[in-house]
Amino acid sequence: MTWLFLIGAIIFEVAATMSLRASEGFRQKKWIPAVVAGYLLAFVMLGLTLNANMALGVAYGIWAASGVALTAVLAHLIFHEPLTRTMALGILLIAAGVLVVELGANAAH
Repeated sequence: MTWLFLIGAIIFEVAATMSLRASEGFRQKKWIPAVVAGYLLAFVMLGLTLNANMALGVAYGIWAASGVALTAVLAHLIFHEPLTRTMALGILLIAAGVLVVELGANAAH
């Protein structure tokens, strides 16, 4: 269940961030409930992840890094924002960093 909670936290955070972008700085008021609900649910799911005994550094690292990577890719696909080779390299480095943190956490046990 721990990983499902974390995946839920990531999905809700990314959905909220995409809704925030869609709201055009809150000018499109119809997106505000999705922004608020998404962030609220993301933090609840992250809290459940931590309550299920995932280490804070691992949970937050994966949550934040996945959110950055998914948001960049989705912003490119949905809003046609740039996704350069340098940005793609950054996403790969984020993934590598998360892997190293996870491997380090497992080695500590």
